[in-house]
Amino acid sequence: MAERPYNFSAGPATLPPSVLERAAAEMLDWRCADGRSSGIGVMEMSHRGREFGEIFASAEHQLRALLAVPPHFKILFMQGGAIAENSIVPLNLSRGGVTDHVVTGQWSLKTHQEALRYGEARVVASNVQPGEANHTRLPNPAGWQLSARANYVHVCSNETINGIEFHELPDLHALGCDAPLVIDCSSHLASRPIDWSRVGLAYGGAQKNIGPAGLTLVFVREDLLGHALRVCPAAFNYSVVAAHDSMYNTPPTWAIYVAGLVFEWMTDQGGVAELERRNIEKASLLYDAIDRSGFYVNRVEPSARSRMNVPFFMPDSSLDPVFLAGAETQGLLQLKGHKSVGGLRASLYNAMPLEGVQALVGYMREFAARHA
Repeated sequence: MAERPYNFSAGPATLPPSVLERAAAEMLDWRCADGRSSGIGVMEMSHRGREFGEIFASAEHQLRALLAVPPHFKILFMQGGAIAENSIVPLNLSRGGVTDHVVTGQWSLKTHQEALRYGEARVVASNVQPGEANHTRLPNPAGWQLSARANYVHVCSNETINGIEFHELPDLHALGCDAPLVIDCSSHLASRPIDWSRVGLAYGGAQKNIGPAGLTLVFVREDLLGHALRVCPAAFNYSVVAAHDSMYNTPPTWAIYVAGLVFEWMTDQGGVAELERRNIEKASLLYDAIDRSGFYVNRVEPSARSRMNVPFFMPDSSLDPVFLAGAETQGLLQLKGHKSVGGLRASLYNAMPLEGVQALVGYMREFAARHA
C-alpha cells in the first residue's frame, strides 16, 4: 500500500494498513481457513452459514484470549454503539430501581441522563465543581456517595471528548459496595488489560481500536443475566442475545469480520501488553511536547490524562484553522477538537504508529515557533 497520511480521528478511527489490504483483497472472494474459495464476499454471506460461522467463532475466540476474558463472562456482538447501551444497560440491569453514576465528562453525563428514563439514576460523584474547570480530573473513589441499594455503578473509563481516563478501575468491594461495576470502555477497549475481578459488565463501540462502526461489544458476567425489564426488546435482552450466540437478529457481519482481522493483527504485534506499552510511549511523547511548549495547553490533571485521546489548546483559538490546514498538508488528519469543547485533539489508538506521533510533535514545534 502506498504511504498513507496519519489519521488522528477519534472514531471511526485509523485501522492497520495490513488489515485494510486483506479486507480489500477478500472483498469479492473470502477464503476459508483451509484455503478454499467461498466465491462470495463476507457482506454477501448468510450469518447462519458455515463460512460466517468460521469467521465469528475465530473472532470471539481471539478476543477472549487477547483480553483474558474469564469463562463466566459472555461476549455479545451487538449493534447501536455505546449510545444504545446507555438504554440497553438499564433495561437489563436496573430492575427499575436505583443506579449510581460517576460523571466525569460528556459521555458519562449522557449515560446518566438516559438512565433517568428507567429508574432512579443518582450522580454519586462528579468532576464538575463550583469554581473549577469542568472535567479536568477524576473524583477520588473514597469520596463517592454510593447508594446502599444500587443495582449497578456506572463509570466511563475513558472520556473521548474530555481526554480523561481511569488508569485503574475502582474497587467497589473495597469501598463497601456490592453492586456490579459497569464500564463504558469504548475508547480504550483493547488498548490495555481489564481487571475483570472488578467488573460486572463492560461495553464499547468497536470504531476506536477494533474495527469499523456498527459493532458493539458487550462483556457481561453470567449472574447478571435474566433481570431485564418486561419492556426490554428481545433483541436488546442480554439473556436472549447470549442464548442465541449473538445471532438472535442479523449481526453486523462485515464489522465482525474486520474486527477478527484486527484481533489477528493485535496478536501478531505481541498482544494487549505490548500495545499498552506502545500506547504509553506515544501518549508520553505527545503530552511532554505539550507541557514543554509554553504554547499548547492540556487542561487535564496529569494523573487523569487519557492515553487514547489528547485534547490541547493554543493561546488564541483563531489559530486553530491555520494549524489544521497546515497539518493536513503534512499528512496529519482529523485533529480538530470536538465541537462541544473546541481546540484540537489527537487520538492515539492502537493502529496509530509511533512515527505518526513523532510527525505530529515535529509539526507542533514548528507551528509554535512561527506563531508564539
